[in-house]
Amino acid sequence: MTETPSSQPGLFRKAAVIGSGFGGLALAIRLQSAGIQTTILESRDKPGGRAYYWEKDGFIFDGGPTVITDPDCLSQLWELTGHDMAKDIELMPVSPFYRLNWPDGTNFDYVNDPEQLREEIAKIEPDDVEGYERFLEYSGGLYEEGYVKLGTTAFLDFKSMVSAAPALMKFQAYRSVYAKVSTFVKNEKLREFLSFQSLLVGGNPMTTSAIYGLIHKLERLGGVWFAKGGTNMLVAAMVKHFERIGGTIRLADPVVRIDTVGDKASAVECKSGWSEEFDAVASNADVMHSYRDLLGHQHRSQTVTKSLKRKKYSPSLFVVHFGLKGSWPGIPHHMILFGPRYKGLLEDIYNNGVLPEDFSLYLHHPTITDPEMAPEGHSTFYVLAPVPHQGKLPIDWEEMGPIYEKRILDEIGKRLIPDIHDRIITSFHYTPQDFGTDLNAHLGSAFSLEPLLTQSAWFRVHNRDDVISNLYFVGAGTHPGAGIPGVVGSAKATAELMIEDLG
Repeated sequence: MTETPSSQPGLFRKAAVIGSGFGGLALAIRLQSAGIQTTILESRDKPGGRAYYWEKDGFIFDGGPTVITDPDCLSQLWELTGHDMAKDIELMPVSPFYRLNWPDGTNFDYVNDPEQLREEIAKIEPDDVEGYERFLEYSGGLYEEGYVKLGTTAFLDFKSMVSAAPALMKFQAYRSVYAKVSTFVKNEKLREFLSFQSLLVGGNPMTTSAIYGLIHKLERLGGVWFAKGGTNMLVAAMVKHFERIGGTIRLADPVVRIDTVGDKASAVECKSGWSEEFDAVASNADVMHSYRDLLGHQHRSQTVTKSLKRKKYSPSLFVVHFGLKGSWPGIPHHMILFGPRYKGLLEDIYNNGVLPEDFSLYLHHPTITDPEMAPEGHSTFYVLAPVPHQGKLPIDWEEMGPIYEKRILDEIGKRLIPDIHDRIITSFHYTPQDFGTDLNAHLGSAFSLEPLLTQSAWFRVHNRDDVISNLYFVGAGTHPGAGIPGVVGSAKATAELMIEDLG
């Protein structure tokens, strides 16, 4: 029988984790597994952060994220106490990983079978098959250096950044993903295929460091998965495991203040008036919200908030959730619907602050993998479009939302489901304003700080504050960044610091 922390002698250190996104949950599990009595404090009525969910008219709608890679980084959280993740949640393989579709009708199935993938590439550009093989080798090197070696390392000083630089420079991390991909393949569609993944963590393929080329190897090695019942069920499994090993979670009570005594965090206060003293505090909340609002009384808040205001933030998302009558066996789980522009569209979203007339869309169709996410004979979908954050496009989404929703559904109708409007049973949308209201996301950004080389590793918010020595950070705003493997990696880095400091 595995001994749980609640039965171990000497359990007296207490830690608070603010926010129950994947990063906060992973950190809390690691701390509780190490014998630190941990409490998660969540402002919303359900855990999960961005992995929130809704149930409407018999349909289950995940807020996201819906692409699960590197499942081993999750199973480790159970193995810490001798448990088995598979007993709490079933992960279902997704194939193809994605289907890419262009306006001219071209389809490209990104599969994990090497021979079949080569055939897909050859259909588009036979001369690029060899170049793709070279890119895969390059991506593998990035994966070893950037993910395996550095993905769970806390960069607390500039020296640690300098020591990592030679390996990253060897792979030309100073170049953009798109620029580096373009040295391997010449066909524009294939360049888009090998660079779009950085968009899934908030990065512009034209400016984001080539180090994000490692995502391709990560997908090829670990596969792409979906949690049976939806991402929300993976969150529920993590909460179940956390509570099983003695952890506590408080829902629907926003943290309003991190109390300090001198340069130490001392307690956490919630909106209800509940407060408690802790030996350490970690925030999985938005980094700007954490410093500007929760630490607003502290001199440290002014210094960091001023610095954070100067940084660049990832775009937001406009998401349409819809449930349809009927089923679509020809539409895979994940689709990328590219628009007529790539670079120009990205410039509008990241630089110009323009709400474009054309789209590049991600379509999520979970009922092709798990039919139980919709009533029998029906299908669950969501479609998301990257849009500028509110700092670049401060429009009234209450007014624009219904208009933009119809435009996006019209596009899905034109390209995939001609009678979509007649089949809709229920639909609703989620806007940059909702990211700001529900998640305290600065400027409504969906991914926190933009993943630029100059905002990575040591240049990102540190996993431990430089002045308040028992204040820690986890999640998209700290190293290594957004995405499930990223925030779970940040949890491992932060947990190692906290366990050492509290030991």
